Amino acid sequence: MTDRPCKILVVDDEPDLEPLVLQRMRRSIRRGKYEFVFAHNGVEALERLNEDDEIDMVLSDINMPQMDGLTLLDQIPKVNPNIRSVIISAYGDMKNIRTAMNRGAFDFVTKPVDFNDLQVTIDRTLQHMNEWRAALAARDKLVSLQNELDVASKMQQSILPRKFPVRDDYEVFANMAPARNVGGDFYDLLQLDDGRIGLAVADVSDKGVPAALFMMSTRTLLKGAAIGHEGPGDVLREVNDLLNESNESAMFVTVLYGVYDPATREFIYANGGHNTPLVVHADGTSTELPLTGGVALGVMPELPYDQGAVTLDLDDTVVLYTDGVTEAMNADGEEFGVERLQETFAASPPQDSQQANRTVFEAVQAFAGDTPQSDDVTCLVFRPREAAS
Repeated sequence: MTDRPCKILVVDDEPDLEPLVLQRMRRSIRRGKYEFVFAHNGVEALERLNEDDEIDMVLSDINMPQMDGLTLLDQIPKVNPNIRSVIISAYGDMKNIRTAMNRGAFDFVTKPVDFNDLQVTIDRTLQHMNEWRAALAARDKLVSLQNELDVASKMQQSILPRKFPVRDDYEVFANMAPARNVGGDFYDLLQLDDGRIGLAVADVSDKGVPAALFMMSTRTLLKGAAIGHEGPGDVLREVNDLLNESNESAMFVTVLYGVYDPATREFIYANGGHNTPLVVHADGTSTELPLTGGVALGVMPELPYDQGAVTLDLDDTVVLYTDGVTEAMNADGEEFGVERLQETFAASPPQDSQQANRTVFEAVQAFAGDTPQSDDVTCLVFRPREAAS
């Protein structure tokens, strides 16, 4: 929002962290992108926050003397409710991570800190913070529902991954075209252990800012559950239970979450009431993955989510999408549908993930013509690749 560097307060009692952060982030510091200040516990951090109203973000460890990171999270909104917080936690410490998210943490990173992941997390957090500040600045000027929906769209877009992993054993590409009436679609990529990758596509019920906020909450919970559970079914079960703990608005979200293991080319997935993915083969023919029977998340707690699994060929392409694709309408009121999606690939077999993704969006746009888009259109595509020997 200003020309000054984004000021980040790092709170950790390990003396080696300060020089390490300054060394690893030196290029961004020299460019004037970031400015770092440091505290060694929650008490010092609060003193810093009270003294310096230009701090934009807090990056805090959980376990510290005098005042731990979870207690600090409770105190930060009293100083400045617009500061965004990111927690550093031990890998798999789901109890503390869940507590941190419930107390307002925007995101988390795990120890030992991967500075590439930290950079992405900081950038995404600061981008969301700027969109939030823009929303607050525009709040008093909102004169119509459309203004509110524009703000929701920016918030929604701010957390979506825009950089996709470059690997020799798989490729991924995703995109979302928001509707004028904003919904709550999102996609995410989760780097897991042993070279595996988690892939998610989801669609929140309702429209506008409430849907965008519910979407962001779901995305954070999904990321946390994914590092605490191996199976996609267990991930959806935990996210569903957490959403049901505080869901006074009675919203729900459909989710397709799967884990791809490039070592075996196995894709294990669970479906929470979402559209069934397509597996497109080299000749353009395609099949829908079998249903697993799960219902949308947020409807009822303690629901089971079964899993399905498929072993992919090297020339297969998996297409995950939301109902904005299949329910897109033309001027005659016809829906695009799954069959047209399959026919699209039959006429243009996938060459790579980005081309396949573009094919979906172009086909939907050509079908709808001048008919106004009524829902977000979201598509995530991934393909196995043969690793170089």
